[in-house]
Amino acid sequence: MSRVALVPVVVLLICTLPVATAAWWGVPVLLVPALVTAWVLRVGLDIGPDGITPRSLLAGRTVPWSEVAGIRVDDDRSLWLVRTTGTEVRLPVVRARDLPRLASVSGGRIPDPEAAPPAQ
Repeated sequence: MSRVALVPVVVLLICTLPVATAAWWGVPVLLVPALVTAWVLRVGLDIGPDGITPRSLLAGRTVPWSEVAGIRVDDDRSLWLVRTTGTEVRLPVVRARDLPRLASVSGGRIPDPEAAPPAQ
């Protein structure tokens, strides 16, 4: 995720400061910008020679390339990694429009949907 997403978090922090400083019970309101900041900095997708690692706020697990069967695009254009076992893992932060970039960084392991079909 782009770090530009932290700009609205700063605005959120500025908006919560009056509530947080008004009384002692307002201090927990500052947890909202802190959690959103943690989400922006943590959630993402790492692609490397070992496989794909989708990272959520609390966990991240690597799916080796040998277990990747394909990519499924959902109705809302979110992407799901289909494993050879038949299970699916949601790919956070990426959408269908990101498939060409995902294909390029995967080193050809994920086909590019915008590439020209091979000549026959």
